[in-house]
Amino acid sequence: MAGNTFGHIFKLSTFGESHGEAIGGMIDGCPAGLKIDLTFIQNELNRRRPGQSKITTQRKEEDSIRFLSGIFEGKSTGAPIGFIIENNNPKSSDYQYIKEAYRPSHADYTYEKKYGLRDYRGGGRASARETACRVVGGAIAKLLLQQHQIKIHAYTDQVHHIKLEQPFSNTNFAEIEKNAIRCPDKKTAEKMIALIEKVRKSGDTVGGVIACVIQQVPIGLGEPVFDKLHAQLGKAMLSINAAKGFEYGTGFDSAYFTGSELNDTFIKQKGKIKTKHNNSGGIQGGISNGEDIYFKVAFKPVATLMKEQQTVNHKGETVILKPQGRHDPCVLPRAVPIVEAMAALVLADFLLLSRTTSVK
Repeated sequence: MAGNTFGHIFKLSTFGESHGEAIGGMIDGCPAGLKIDLTFIQNELNRRRPGQSKITTQRKEEDSIRFLSGIFEGKSTGAPIGFIIENNNPKSSDYQYIKEAYRPSHADYTYEKKYGLRDYRGGGRASARETACRVVGGAIAKLLLQQHQIKIHAYTDQVHHIKLEQPFSNTNFAEIEKNAIRCPDKKTAEKMIALIEKVRKSGDTVGGVIACVIQQVPIGLGEPVFDKLHAQLGKAMLSINAAKGFEYGTGFDSAYFTGSELNDTFIKQKGKIKTKHNNSGGIQGGISNGEDIYFKVAFKPVATLMKEQQTVNHKGETVILKPQGRHDPCVLPRAVPIVEAMAALVLADFLLLSRTTSVK
């Protein structure tokens, strides 16, 4: 199976299945001497772990991390950093009902056709449990970015039809972690949570949009052809389970403007060249321009429902799936730290790559 490694210089490789003994990974390319804050890394994992609130899955996983290599006396050695996270609360029996049937909108069918077999217990490698490893890699990438004062803030911008009606520039990031849905506006958050609870009680699920803002990014990160900064961010975000769309800057709304309306005019402010607006989302020609980078990621409703669904089994026979297991009614609150983690991996990779170029 290919595709288990992300990055060029700062690389994350992950392994494990959702119902196996453990999941884990290896971080290669982390510079030596980086102070590894274990408390910070665990707190990042805690933001993603299940069972946080009544609007997330009630599976109870401690997600306690154990590092195996690459760290000595609290600092990275420059060697690969290996880690594992044990699976403590799997209920594999919950998945017997899909042993021979394909769940709608899951990877069951495509996985089996591609590899000739599949681990039906929670989806195996296709399970979102794998993203815990991404959060670990992203946390260490964040520690590297902190040395350069780069800050990443993701938050829930929309749940179904309920949308945060304010530009990212007015967002109070300090409010993000004050509610279960991780929306920086209290009143909007209350409406989102109420909707998710209503949907959960009906046995259904709901999707939405996560926004992300990256501040104090130096000018010059990204390459102008195939490795554009926004292209790598797009790849990173679309690799997350349930992600269906990515846009940066004005995104798809750019189609509604003329060039004279949308162009980012250059101005001189406090002795520095800046853009009057930031319709480009902090990236021009695939390279960071020093402005805030902002983008959005659309997530579909969770495909596993707590209501009956029609499907077929491996013989092509029509069957009815009866709901079992513990699942999220909405992926957004737990996806927020994953979006941040993947953004951090991209930025850390380009930051290290910039050391081999003329970026100053």
